[in-house]
Amino acid sequence: MSADPSTTTAPGVWQRFRQWLPDHVDARVRVAAWISLILEIAIVGTGGAVRLTDSGLGCEWPLCTADSLFPTEAQSYHSLIEFGNRGLSFFVGLAAVAVIVFVSRIRHQRRDLWTMAWIVFAGVLVQAAVGGILVLFDLHPNLVSFHYIVSLVLVGVSAAFVARMGQPAGPRELAVPRWLAVVTHISSFVLAITVLIGVLTTGAGPHSGDPEVTLRNGFDATVLEHVHSWPAYAMFALTLVMVIGAWVVGATRFRGWAIALLAVELVQIAVGLYQARNDLPPLAVGVHMVLAAIAVAVMTAVVMHVKRPVAAAA
Repeated sequence: MSADPSTTTAPGVWQRFRQWLPDHVDARVRVAAWISLILEIAIVGTGGAVRLTDSGLGCEWPLCTADSLFPTEAQSYHSLIEFGNRGLSFFVGLAAVAVIVFVSRIRHQRRDLWTMAWIVFAGVLVQAAVGGILVLFDLHPNLVSFHYIVSLVLVGVSAAFVARMGQPAGPRELAVPRWLAVVTHISSFVLAITVLIGVLTTGAGPHSGDPEVTLRNGFDATVLEHVHSWPAYAMFALTLVMVIGAWVVGATRFRGWAIALLAVELVQIAVGLYQARNDLPPLAVGVHMVLAAIAVAVMTAVVMHVKRPVAAAA
């Protein structure tokens, strides 16, 4: 009796697919991880464009109109901007799935990468749900703030994945003196405070996402602008300490990322001063938002280089 093709072909295809998947971190994993990180940062920019061009209610939810998934000719350019952000979220999710698939074969050896990949994918699903809820609740400022913070968390996890994928699994040890590690972790906490106050400042400012939406979070934006600058300057000073400290102790890889962080902060401070003194022009605010995401990614890389694999040290 001959075998049923339906019972032999499918397993054969599946086995070949599994054999094709990486059995170590190769170029496919690296490319997918970098694409995922870049898209996570890019969607911060498109999300900012939605808000800063008053396009937050350009589409309904879950469709763009009552009977169309896509923007129609009768709608304004706001619908195109809003739908563009939604469209990019599909590719963000696709990249997250690709990373999961590519590390699935090594999930037992690299539990760290497997876990981070699933965190990013779960976060993308949460973001999709929050985005829909935002439209239904007329862009409530607290929900918009939550939406942005989740995006930054996903940027951080994606950056951690990129930093760890090039390192072997196993025990890790400090690659810098303990005092420098403490300064680094304090700096990451100060950055989180800076971002949080910045989010509250934006939620109190004039950019609500739609001309019909006047609800803000109730804080005084002018006062928060000054409060926001305090941890930002403290972060800059701490980063200088990290750069100088890494130079003194010879922590080359750590120093490189610390210098990159310092460069991002210099640009961020310049943009922040410009927007504060020019009545918050939308383009400057958008650049400030994207730079915050880049700062989170680079800060994550700095933190990930505080330790190194024991095998690499040996």
